[in-house]
Amino acid sequence: MNDHKISNSPASSIETLLTHDGREPDEQFGFVNTPVYRGSTILFKTLADLESAQQRFLYGRAGNPTTESVEAVVNALEGAHRTKLVPSGLAAITIALLACVKTGDDVLITDSAYEPGRKFADGYLERMGVSVRYFDPHIGTGLTELMRPNTRAVLAESPGSLTFEVQDIAVLAEAAHAGGARLIVDNSWATPLYHRPLALGADIVVHAATKMFVGHSDVMAGTISTTEEAWPDVDRIRTLLGFFASGDDAFLVARGLRTLSIRMAAHQERALDIAAWLETQDAVTQVLHPALPSHPDHAIWKKNFTGSGSLFGFVLKPASRDAVAAFVDHLQLFGMGYSWGGYESLCLPVKPGKARTVNPWTRDGNLFRVHIGLEGVDDLKADLSAALERYSAVR
Repeated sequence: MNDHKISNSPASSIETLLTHDGREPDEQFGFVNTPVYRGSTILFKTLADLESAQQRFLYGRAGNPTTESVEAVVNALEGAHRTKLVPSGLAAITIALLACVKTGDDVLITDSAYEPGRKFADGYLERMGVSVRYFDPHIGTGLTELMRPNTRAVLAESPGSLTFEVQDIAVLAEAAHAGGARLIVDNSWATPLYHRPLALGADIVVHAATKMFVGHSDVMAGTISTTEEAWPDVDRIRTLLGFFASGDDAFLVARGLRTLSIRMAAHQERALDIAAWLETQDAVTQVLHPALPSHPDHAIWKKNFTGSGSLFGFVLKPASRDAVAAFVDHLQLFGMGYSWGGYESLCLPVKPGKARTVNPWTRDGNLFRVHIGLEGVDDLKADLSAALERYSAVR
């Protein structure tokens, strides 16, 4: 394990941290940004160096200065003991879960969890002899009743990225720890700028860095940040599995992190504006944005979050598939695609009922998930307004 310093600035603000942490110009011939390091083989000068395995880097798969530049920033943001950059958000989830369990153990996963994470749990963990159960995102203190003697991990996602239920992380952490389990939290929506699960009692925090950290829709990455107690198991599993993010990918994540604070503020402002506007539209029956007072979990959001993300959902009155197609097929500014977090706006019709087992999605109407990018708000409203008109006309 590399114990090189993971933060190098006494940051007085998030903005300063994002601007300066993880950069070491004196070690890079004065260049502002840590350049892309590519390589597998790292040379040792002497046999003693080889045998001691104490030099900063030993082999390319374990990391390089470019990957460390990302890990330093995210680690400082999360207030973690250590952070590791991995190839995707799903890789971060799989490593976190595997670090907590062995054959015969049990895991609890929120019913609102990221669907690929569910598929890993159902398709791999159960095959390896780990029982997988799901819980209502609103369970709160009721989690205690679900804990078993062999429950070793609880996976939360707050808010859920399709239906946007907010979970009280401190309550879940207390229940998990009382039952001998670790709490893993997917913090991709709010980022550590607006939500810090480790400070609320979580043991491991994962991110789909692909999204808000990168911010440009051009690279896949994930991060895992942990407490000191959880780190050895996470580091061991990551090493055994050989998960590694390349220097090229790390450079793009580092580039995105430098503007994260500015981008998050802009995304938040635009998303709240459009979410509030959608609440006034006749065809809209509900807007699922935790920062709106109308959201059923707004009180929890207000207690645990200091800001909100770019992603939210809204439900339109019941209509046919043709109406859904009329809505999305002719959007001019909103693209239709998976992921989110880039500068471009996205709109995706979703059917969460296919991925829910405990708390089925039974609301009437069609659910759409939107990521609000950096276009002009009036332009985005005009695009949505035209789509709403098409939807209503086909209904």
